[in-house]
Amino acid sequence: MTKHLPLLFVVLFCNVLAAEANDVVLAPGTAAEVGMDQSVLDLAVDIYREAVERDAVRGAVLLVARNGKIVLHESLGWRDKDRGIPMPKDAMFRMASNTKPVVATAIGILVEEKKLDWGDRVAKHLAAFDNPRAGSIEIGHLLSHTSGLRIEPIFFRPLTPKSPEHPDAPNLRLEVDRFGKVGPAEPVGGSYSYSNAGYNTLGAIVEVVSGKPLEVFLKQRVYEPLGMNDTYHIEVAEKLDGKLDRMCVVYYRRDGKWTVGWKPGDRPQYPFVRASGGMISTAEDYAAFCQMYLNGGVYGGKRILDQATIGRMLSRHAALPDASDEQENVGSFYGFGWRIFADGVFSHSGSDGTAAWVDPNNELVVLALTQSPGEKGLGRRFFARVRKSIRP
Repeated sequence: MTKHLPLLFVVLFCNVLAAEANDVVLAPGTAAEVGMDQSVLDLAVDIYREAVERDAVRGAVLLVARNGKIVLHESLGWRDKDRGIPMPKDAMFRMASNTKPVVATAIGILVEEKKLDWGDRVAKHLAAFDNPRAGSIEIGHLLSHTSGLRIEPIFFRPLTPKSPEHPDAPNLRLEVDRFGKVGPAEPVGGSYSYSNAGYNTLGAIVEVVSGKPLEVFLKQRVYEPLGMNDTYHIEVAEKLDGKLDRMCVVYYRRDGKWTVGWKPGDRPQYPFVRASGGMISTAEDYAAFCQMYLNGGVYGGKRILDQATIGRMLSRHAALPDASDEQENVGSFYGFGWRIFADGVFSHSGSDGTAAWVDPNNELVVLALTQSPGEKGLGRRFFARVRKSIRP
């Protein structure tokens, strides 16, 4: 055994060097130094600038990083149009379903710690799923939206009321237990069907297995190591370290007109932290999270996930249905927490107007964050134009 130790040390040393080589930390840079054409990037920004001028979106923050250099970070339009407050670069956004890759990351961390496994039955961790209907659902099914759950609402209404039996109601665990009693409507492990209920169930599993509230686990194991100091999970002042006023007003189109869906000071969507959405973040914070994935799980000397875990999460776990109006769907699939396209780009978006793309082949992170979801295709056009800025 002793004679093999030098070889072992060489292998370990090479692994350390490889990790360090991939540990790219975001910093300001110029388009020219990373082989991009600034004039084409400007045209990409114009897509959103013109949309703001047409009132197709109320405001946006755009960020592009290549090889770790932030070559574009621009704010457009309004954080609060009615009060005339411009959009700042450090605006805080309700990230909606951009929360899902973060929750999947938490599961990956617990798998690496051998506290659970991708193939664990949910019933092993949540007793409410230990029944003939839901008993065969596995964690991997929840991650890939193939659990067979067809529960439409994010949570059933009304939420569980406080009672002597449940003095801390409503909370994530109690509401997820109700999903287990309903169970899947389609064969488990069969077709893909996007499931908020499934990801909320994953959040409950994180709480049970880690012994910590979801937001505490994510803060300690993801946000703090990545320096994501402006990332939170519920939009109330006492939980945001005095940053409530940095949050954007959320606008929705109703009968052709913008209406306010939420503004700072309003009650949160739900009175507890959930896992299907609810993350609050900035462009720079979420870019650091994306760069960690691009780096193979490490960022700033802190390893969040092993490369093998990243590979598992970005592998094909569920085919996405082709849509005739979206050619980009062809050949794309869902991994664990991410949508992956045929060319290797992985991405996720949120229903309040946020979107992120990570392009490993071009070492690219692209974010387009708004809080006024309206005109379809703006984000895809922006991302496509950004890629065209890369010089051959």
